[in-house]
Amino acid sequence: MQVVVAVVAKFGSIRKYIFTGLLIWIPLGVTILVVKLLIDLLDRSLIFIPPPLRPEALLGFSIPGLGILISAIVLITTGFLVARFADKKLIELGEKWLDRIPLVRSIYSASKQVTETILNSDKNAFRNVYLIEYPRKGIWTFCFETGEGIEEANNHTKTNLLTVFVPTTPNPTSGFIMLVPRNDAKKMNIDVEDALKLIVSLGVITPSSDKSN
Repeated sequence: MQVVVAVVAKFGSIRKYIFTGLLIWIPLGVTILVVKLLIDLLDRSLIFIPPPLRPEALLGFSIPGLGILISAIVLITTGFLVARFADKKLIELGEKWLDRIPLVRSIYSASKQVTETILNSDKNAFRNVYLIEYPRKGIWTFCFETGEGIEEANNHTKTNLLTVFVPTTPNPTSGFIMLVPRNDAKKMNIDVEDALKLIVSLGVITPSSDKSN
């Protein structure tokens, strides 16, 4: 009997060690995988360099992460040149030219608006977490504010609507847009980052609710 108890206790310890090991290695492995994916993606920017000037041609071997450095240099240089020397009217002229191309204007306009919204820290889009009843009354889900309601929709419904993004789990980059009455959306006292952790972790990681507005 004592042998059985000892074996069970030993098995319990081993299971504990396995669980602890998984807590260490799974997040670390996912982080390494995502970072590697980003590095490989940015390294593809090297295709814009003429083949004779690429590292593998000059040095005989490739340099991992070189694409990140080149992309950063291009971004900083572009931002510096546009901010210092580019005429605003010239930029507007280029955008008007793009606006005349049927398919390109839709893609460019939408991409620009989304980029400005995300990068502009003065706006509240993607910064507020709300709780709404979905898919039916009595069932609640998290959503993120993306902007004020569409004026025409407000006029049609005679309601002050709020535009929100309802993400899917465990991939919060997919989801759908909903227009909900502002009175029916309950603003949460948690950060977007904490809400995303809950979504990605399938509800295992719960956000703290002791933050102040």
